[in-house]
Amino acid sequence: MHPILINIGWFHLPTYGVLLVLAILTGMYTAMRLGPRVGMDPAQILDFYTWGILVGLVGAKVLMVLTEWNDYPDHLSQIFSLSTLKAGGVFYGGFLATLFFTLWYVRVHKLSFWKLADVISPALALGHSVGRLGCFSAGCDYGKPTTCPWGVVFTSTLAHEATGVPLGVRLHPTQIYESITTLVIFGLLLWWFPKRKRDGDVFLVYVGLYAVARFFLEFLRGDEDRGFVFHHLLSTSQFIALLALAGIATALIWRRGDRAEELSAGPASRDERRAQQVREAAQQVSFGRAQTADGGVAAGNVRAVTASPVPKRAKR
Repeated sequence: MHPILINIGWFHLPTYGVLLVLAILTGMYTAMRLGPRVGMDPAQILDFYTWGILVGLVGAKVLMVLTEWNDYPDHLSQIFSLSTLKAGGVFYGGFLATLFFTLWYVRVHKLSFWKLADVISPALALGHSVGRLGCFSAGCDYGKPTTCPWGVVFTSTLAHEATGVPLGVRLHPTQIYESITTLVIFGLLLWWFPKRKRDGDVFLVYVGLYAVARFFLEFLRGDEDRGFVFHHLLSTSQFIALLALAGIATALIWRRGDRAEELSAGPASRDERRAQQVREAAQQVSFGRAQTADGGVAAGNVRAVTASPVPKRAKR
């Protein structure tokens, strides 16, 4: 692989960095194109996306430090070192940080969480697909040894020093597996977007599909420093994937009925709907009074017709 894309004298341009920027830009473009379809201003999407990327990068690195904490107690300064800054981090750390940031953002700006989540989900899937190619070029997130004919062999000493990827050993290209998987998820989300029945459907489908895919892909990963729980039974990402699936099940139950409709509409829309309900109620009252008045007029006419004497036939 080629961890350095351009190497001219003292200037070194990492391939991972280039692909990371490309992932951010493609995701941003996708979100800004999808935003108007749900009535969201592209400028608002750009503002959210910019801050969301920064929060996501910090969250990804925080979870990386937590999962590799055994390597830091004696070298706490490494947490703020250049190597940590260059590292991509753990995807689920960035995802969770961005999720909490989104909850805060929609509350402050009075937006619909579900609509914004639907817009961002395809962007995340596409950006993730491109970003995993960066992982492949750098050698991180590598797979277990394999005899499969499509296995890859890393030979870069720079990649080995930076990520610990074994050299000269045929490995599962787990980075490519995940890149293809997230690209397929992106295609499915893009196809489902105009067919969704409720706001939030695209987001829940994205979280569910990725959680299932990530859970099984983890069995092929060979980087043992990514963090484990329950005495090495599950990796950190597998545990988070199970929590994500449980969260989806809870959300589906909670979204049933009127309560889901209120959440889907967002604070501003809820106020508008209440005002609309008041107007409809007032119209019904006015209509009822009009019917009563019309009924009284009609009854008076009947009485008038009944009281009017029938003229007798004139005598000849």
